[in-house]
Amino acid sequence: MQVNDIKIEKINDNLWEIPKTAGMNVPGRIYASEKIISQLLNDEALKQVVNVAHLPGIQKYSLAMPDIHWGYGFPIGGVAATDFYDGVISPGGVGYDINCGVRLATTSLNKNEISKRIKTLVENLFKDIPTGVGASGAIKKLSGKEIKNILTNGAEWAVQNGFGNNEDLLFTEENGRLKDANPNSVSKRAIERGLDQAGTLGSGNHFLEIDFVEKIFDQEVAEIFGLFENQIVIQIHTGSRGLGYQICDDYLKLLVQSEKKFGFNLPDKQLACAPIQSDEGQDYLSAMKCAANFAWNNRQIIMHLAKKSFQKTFNISEVELNFQLLYDVSHNIAKIEEHIIDGELKKVCVHRKGATRAFSSQNKTLPEKYFDVGQPVLIPGDMGRYSFISVGTSKAMDETFGSSCHGAGRLQSRNQALKIAKGKNLIEELNKAGVTIQAKGMKTIAEEMPFAYKDVSDVVDVMHNSGISKKVAMLKPIGVIKG
Repeated sequence: MQVNDIKIEKINDNLWEIPKTAGMNVPGRIYASEKIISQLLNDEALKQVVNVAHLPGIQKYSLAMPDIHWGYGFPIGGVAATDFYDGVISPGGVGYDINCGVRLATTSLNKNEISKRIKTLVENLFKDIPTGVGASGAIKKLSGKEIKNILTNGAEWAVQNGFGNNEDLLFTEENGRLKDANPNSVSKRAIERGLDQAGTLGSGNHFLEIDFVEKIFDQEVAEIFGLFENQIVIQIHTGSRGLGYQICDDYLKLLVQSEKKFGFNLPDKQLACAPIQSDEGQDYLSAMKCAANFAWNNRQIIMHLAKKSFQKTFNISEVELNFQLLYDVSHNIAKIEEHIIDGELKKVCVHRKGATRAFSSQNKTLPEKYFDVGQPVLIPGDMGRYSFISVGTSKAMDETFGSSCHGAGRLQSRNQALKIAKGKNLIEELNKAGVTIQAKGMKTIAEEMPFAYKDVSDVVDVMHNSGISKKVAMLKPIGVIKG
């Protein structure tokens, strides 16, 4: 099969391979159904899978998840592991929104209990959690000392300052903090951009969503995750805001200029990278960790603000609400991990760009509660249909460096979505689908309407049928706030 002059060989119904050709250090592999592959015919994402395979030190495969679409350098939905000692780190393999991720909290409430007050709840959430471009003011403006503390300690800062509790850290990837983050590797401009953005949602595809559990696929795992049918849960999707964007921008400029120094000859300047062990590589890794810590702190604060909105709306106590963090996952990050490659345990830098970590059971990084079942994998869909909770597997550890998909993946560009939305009453369409929405403007709603995205069930089914991450529950949205 040829797609945009790229030869693709079908391995099975859910897996395709791009054979290694001149310049590629490894083959490319795409997890996709026939339907999803056909949707890529006019997308440059497959070419980006090939480009990523040129990275020095890349291991096994240049990987793409079924939510693959074109991105900066790497495709969104791309995964690549590079040798820690001889490989590179690439900001394009992380993205501009460093540690964009999803946090999901459960409650004791059910759908029927909140249905009559959903509009008030959405209004209160929108009032209490700043949204939109440049959103600020969720908490007092940070001092330079405080923000550096956040960049070093991540979500720990939020807990220490009354935004949640220590148990929340146990259920956050990396306990909400990457070690060895040095604020000295972050520019003054990046720090300035973050001073008043802690606890803010931002714009674009970021959201806070009220869902109910519509269907459970694996009762045993669902019980361990604390899920039951018709239960109200809350998803928070955001990242490191302007601070993370600035860090990415700063280091891309630096590494593009450094390319000759390292002697790389890559097919795309957007793959600008540095050896992990170089000064430039270590500086970017440290700065990226700072942004990741800022993002975990951001989601921790937002979750606390959301809990207070629920209590205010329904006039109930913390005990009655039972607002519990199920898990927080990152899907734009580079992590130093150990994986078995060709029978040997190797230290690698795993770039996940629009991909979620999906570790299996018995992994020491998981909280004790999930040790025997595996890591929760949170996969939001579009705001009009559904989202999924899955669980990581041993096959993910064998095939994808413990990685799965991160969402639906766009079908339409934002400009295309705006054209299609012209003349439509989008809020009314969502209301008919049972979703109450509040946003800063109609433009964001138009850009993020369901027709702009793949059907997330198609994406999740590929991962489920491949054995990479297994479905646990399906969620249905009933309330959304956006920038």
